[in-house]
Parts: sequence; structure tokens; C-alpha cells
Amino acid sequence: MELLISILIGALFAGGIFCLLRRSLMKLVIGIILLSQGANLLLFTAGGLTTGHPAFVDSATGMAHPLHADPIPQALVLTAIVIGFAVVAFTLALLLKAYRELGSDDINTFNQTDRIS
Repeated sequence: MELLISILIGALFAGGIFCLLRRSLMKLVIGIILLSQGANLLLFTAGGLTTGHPAFVDSATGMAHPLHADPIPQALVLTAIVIGFAVVAFTLALLLKAYRELGSDDINTFNQTDRIS
């Protein structure tokens, strides 16, 4: 299972970097989304992949199960999802403003922005 998730994380990072290197602004946003999802999955995997063992304290012993998943990376992933959504929303608003000003989705059209009044 860890090997499959590691391959998926690598594919998300590779796809994100590939999209970031394209000339289209929309592909830039898709690259940001892929990179943030890859980072979220990496953080989630770092906490340990366990099934059937929730992170609850046993009432009889007063201790957590020794094979439970670490809740700290899970909380970090929830925070990263919210931050990633805010970054994507800001990037989309910036993309819309740039498209309205320049009339193009190509990054190379930003070279002519000094002449726009």
C-alpha cells in the first residue's frame, strides 16, 4: 500500500511541475492544485497508514493503541487543504484580472504589460 501511495505522490508532484512549466495560466493553476494535493498526501502518509485503529484512548488502560495513526499530520493536512483552497482562489482571481487586462491566457503576453494604460 505504501508503494502505491508513494507512486501516486510522485505522479502528483511530476504532473504539478509539468503544469507549472507550461505557458498557459490555467495550467499554472492546475499545477498549483496538483502540487498542493501531492504535499497533502505526503503529509498524510508521513503520519502512518493504519486501518482499524482509531486514535482513541482505551478506557480500561488509559493508553492509546500502540498501532494508532498519528493525529498531528492529519490536522496539518486539514489546515493545508484550507490554505491550498485559499491560494487557488486567489490565483484564479488574479488570473481573471490578468485575462481581462491582456485578453490572453499566454504567460508571454505579460512582456507587453508596460504599454497598457
